Amino acid sequence: MRTQTAKPSSGIRRKHLLEEMTFVEFRERLAEDPVILVLLGSQEEQGPMAPMGDFMLTKIIGGRIAEAADAIATPILPFGYADYFRTVPGGIQLRPETFRAALRDVLDNFLDHGIKRLIILNGHSGNYPLIDQTIRQVKRDTGVLVPCINLWRLMTAADWRAVHGEFGAGAFAHGGDPITSVSLHLLPELMRMDLISREDKKGEMIGLPTSGLSGVRFRDVEIGLAVDVTDRCGNGIAGGDPSRSTPEIGRRITEHIIEYCTAFVRHFATIDPTTGHGER
Repeated sequence: MRTQTAKPSSGIRRKHLLEEMTFVEFRERLAEDPVILVLLGSQEEQGPMAPMGDFMLTKIIGGRIAEAADAIATPILPFGYADYFRTVPGGIQLRPETFRAALRDVLDNFLDHGIKRLIILNGHSGNYPLIDQTIRQVKRDTGVLVPCINLWRLMTAADWRAVHGEFGAGAFAHGGDPITSVSLHLLPELMRMDLISREDKKGEMIGLPTSGLSGVRFRDVEIGLAVDVTDRCGNGIAGGDPSRSTPEIGRRITEHIIEYCTAFVRHFATIDPTTGHGER
């Protein structure tokens, strides 16, 4: 059963970032059985106009979710599994086994202290297959259920139409949105929209058109293949149209993500993470 301890006295700010807490402050918060948000991101190209450190967006958004939901956000793991970006200098990709081991170590540092309300906020979709393997192993080893929210995949087709009109979900792609608009909203001083370049034709492999970063298309069906971003395109824009991105769209997407995640965190705070059932 979750309990509420006394809030900090007047003049002492209630902290929601683990990196800002003293160990005494964190130890005191454990009496509340807080939800811990484990932040994951990536360092990779995002087209010619956006900073490579997309983990900065997850750090900002994760902090806002933690504050809104009265949870605690961990320092972000800024490097992820993104092998298809290895051909572009400046990215930092972890090997699959390194990523799984690092994530398991992060989770175990909480589990070893009996801290079980853990939620992963994943800011790089390519991390998810390895996250899935890790949280399944955690479930087998400890019985603890660790949900993972993939931040950039929370928009429905209707949501995309609401922000991009008829273009709709066509805006969703690497080098397009949501990253470009959210970066324009949260990190405008780092953006270089003047560097946007358009390519009318995407790459081919084995005589077939590439399908995003996951394969090629044959008779309108995707076949998996080891596609690198440079096989797909020369400008780092694998799809979408970043020229349509705006700070206002970024604001709306950011607010949607924060609202959705806050609601889920509050829900999970009522659940026993070892049974998956609501607590009495």
